[in-house]
Amino acid sequence: MKAKRQAEILRIINEQDIETQEQMLDQLRRCGIRATQATISRDIKEMNLVKQPGEGGSYHYVVARPQPPRRAIAGRLQNIFKEGVTSCDVAQNIVVVKTMPGLAPAAGAALDGMELDGLVGSLAGDDTVILIMRTNQVAEGLAREIESMLEG
Repeated sequence: MKAKRQAEILRIINEQDIETQEQMLDQLRRCGIRATQATISRDIKEMNLVKQPGEGGSYHYVVARPQPPRRAIAGRLQNIFKEGVTSCDVAQNIVVVKTMPGLAPAAGAALDGMELDGLVGSLAGDDTVILIMRTNQVAEGLAREIESMLEG
């Protein structure tokens, strides 16, 4: 039932400008789907629907565009990265990140989670992470970024 309802919601917002949850409920009822305002509210959140301005200044529901990947490591993960990484160096398109013993897998996971542009692949050992970048320039830029993170 939930999957059918959510599929119908997507169809409705693609075909019409739906400005309120009440309008959404009315359209669902016309399709034979019964739901409460609370259910629709949960669906909207779960489906990542947002209101976007339309013509004439009115707002209507659309599927939110995915956000671009974040390059910064957030909060505690950044602290762990700063505490565990001891140095960073670059050799052509390879960035070598040295860590405290046993911390390379965590640092590698943090770097992988950053969804770095130009990252071809990574390999973590016990105290070293190797990042293979697409170009020498991208590798040099990443090494500078890591060094500045370690300094700041």
